[in-house]
Formats: sequence, structure tokens, C-alpha cells
Amino acid sequence: MKLQGKTALVTGSTSGIGLGLASSLAAAGAHVILNGFGDIERAKDHIASVGQAPGYHAADLSDPQQIGDMMDYVNREFGGADILVNNAGIQHVAKVEVFPPEQWDAILAINLSSVFHTSRLALPGMRERGWGRIINVASVHGLVASKEKAAYVAAKHGVIGLTKTIALETARTAITCNAICPGWVLTPLVQQQIDRRIAAGIDPQQAQDDLLAEKQPSQAFVTPEQLGELALFLCSDAAVQVRGAAWNMDGGWLAQ
Repeated sequence: MKLQGKTALVTGSTSGIGLGLASSLAAAGAHVILNGFGDIERAKDHIASVGQAPGYHAADLSDPQQIGDMMDYVNREFGGADILVNNAGIQHVAKVEVFPPEQWDAILAINLSSVFHTSRLALPGMRERGWGRIINVASVHGLVASKEKAAYVAAKHGVIGLTKTIALETARTAITCNAICPGWVLTPLVQQQIDRRIAAGIDPQQAQDDLLAEKQPSQAFVTPEQLGELALFLCSDAAVQVRGAAWNMDGGWLAQ
């Protein structure tokens, strides 16, 4: 699998799933542009250790203007995104009747609307160059629901619907659009859920085991590296007729 000469923009890529996806693309030869917050220098150093030194843009994906600035940067400095991986996401857990409206708006903006904005701005260049891959990191929660995650579930269902629409609109081109739907991955968002159980007095290992046992029959976390390998497949010629898929990698979650 070789991606030399391709540029990949990965949103929310300074840690967790996004950094794992960016690492796989960089190791395959793509020139990666990172986006996100946190320990940015550590993320840059990691990507440089497996591939080329990455680009970086600090766009807040809740703001369409900043998304536009990021896409202008990618076009100006790298000639456009051949591969767009929409990964950025946030979470808030509460019952619908007490779900803060501002959290609803923030989650929909970052988890769903940003996917629309990056895609609409990336597609013209992909069409002009005659090749492109859009990979949207949805979630198993884009296919089934869980309690107290109304905004996240709604947004991820929306991502899958948007993925299918883009796939249909590009069906006769060399551009594909697909969604990856992970189950539990030990990301900072999932660690927060484990930490809440620990704060309630549950042993740390038991808290992790209990979380997995509720949903994921394999009783093991999906890893960012495994998701990265799936992303590489979706970028390959072998996947040219994989269009509009919502590909779950979930340890058996949806098989139940």
C-alpha cells in the first residue's frame, strides 16, 4: 500500500483514533496534515518518526470560518487534500430532558456539521485532480443508540447519512466516501466514562471490564492501529467499489 504523492488531512488527529489514522497514512507515504488541540508537538514528532514531517492547522471545527481557513491552508501549502479523514468529535452524557442545549449545539457542530464543511470544500479539488478518498469516522452509535448520548447518536447517524449522499454524488468518479464505525476504543472520551465508574468506587480494571461487557462481546478494545489498517484499505484500489459503506469494527457489538 503506497500513498506517495497523496496529501491526507485528518481532523482531530493529535491523539487517540485520529493520531492512529494519521500514523497509518503517514507510514504508507502520504503527507499528513494534523488538526486538533492538546500535545501538538508530541503528535507532530510521532508522525515525523513514521513518515514525513506533517503540516498542522489549529482550526476549531465548531466554526465554519476556521474550517474554511484550514482548507485554504491545505490548498495553498499542499495542493489540496487527496484524502480527507473526518475524525474530530466531542461527547456529553445526559438524559434528554436535562441535556444542555449548548452541548447539543456543540456536538452537532463538531461531530456532524464540520464533516459537511470539510467535504464540500475538499470535493472540488478532488474532482479536478480525478481522485479522492473521504473517510468519515462515525461510530457504532451511528448505527445503534445508547442511553444518555442523544446528541452524539444523532450526529453520528447524520454522518452516515451524509456519507451515503456524498457516495451517490461521486459514484461515477474516482472519488469514494465511506464511514468507519468503531466500537469501544480506549480514547480520552472513553477513558472519561471509565473514570466516572472509578469515581463511583469501582476498581479500575473492573470499571474497564464492565464497560466492555455491556456492549462489546470480544471484551477487548478496538485499537487505533486496526482502524488505521481499515482506512488504508479504503484508500486502496481494491476498495474502489466500496462506496457509501458504514463499516463497523466493533468486537461483535452489532452482531448481538
